[in-house]
Amino acid sequence: MASAASAQLSSTFYDTSCPDALSTIRRVVTAAVRSEPRMGASLVRLHFHDCFVDGCDGSVLLADTGSFVGEQGAAPNAGSIRGMNVIDNAKTQVEAVCKQTVSCADILAVAARDSVFAAPTRSGSRSARTSGTGSTTIPTSTRPSRRRLRQTARNRPTGSGDSSLAPLDKTSPNAFDNANYSNLLSQKGLLHSDQVLFNGGSTDNTVRSFASNPSAFGSAFATAMVKMGNIAPKTGTQGQIRLSCSKVNA
Repeated sequence: MASAASAQLSSTFYDTSCPDALSTIRRVVTAAVRSEPRMGASLVRLHFHDCFVDGCDGSVLLADTGSFVGEQGAAPNAGSIRGMNVIDNAKTQVEAVCKQTVSCADILAVAARDSVFAAPTRSGSRSARTSGTGSTTIPTSTRPSRRRLRQTARNRPTGSGDSSLAPLDKTSPNAFDNANYSNLLSQKGLLHSDQVLFNGGSTDNTVRSFASNPSAFGSAFATAMVKMGNIAPKTGTQGQIRLSCSKVNA
């Protein structure tokens, strides 16, 4: 089933049906990241949260309604995920050039790709009709350094609580790079979940490689993103092309 779904995904999926789709999404994402550099990492993280609950189907974008419980407000997401407004903007602009053609799931995947300006992605998936709220615990992710994270107690900035933010990497907090791995080599990782990657274990050599070789990190990151993007996508007659990413079609 996985191989069949993967075979339907292609980076050229919209070349004929909506040739301006990818460039439209790119413009929206570029403008959003230019306005707020942190947004780039937020979009990558939003894609991650989507894929690890019932697959990459855009269900993380679904909001609560009077008769429907969406994923936006679920415990792992509430007050944590962001960037939905960027996806909504991209959807509006894509709908203006290609009515009900490009899925919200694909817009999110492409936006995550464009937010790091390089990582490849494949498209051709549909969006979910249902929410995966409560069905899966979203695991802790390890991300490179174009984002600011909720701060840990051991290195807390001024202030306290879940709203406190700090740069994952102080040398290049707004750049997508491999600097976080150099921090780990110096035992200066901000997050404990990151620092344990360089703690005398089997991942030490990988950390050393990524710290010394930006190309190796970039290549591995791109491969991992594509692999993640292939988690249970909805294709063909599965799912739907939602008119609004925050709610299912009537």
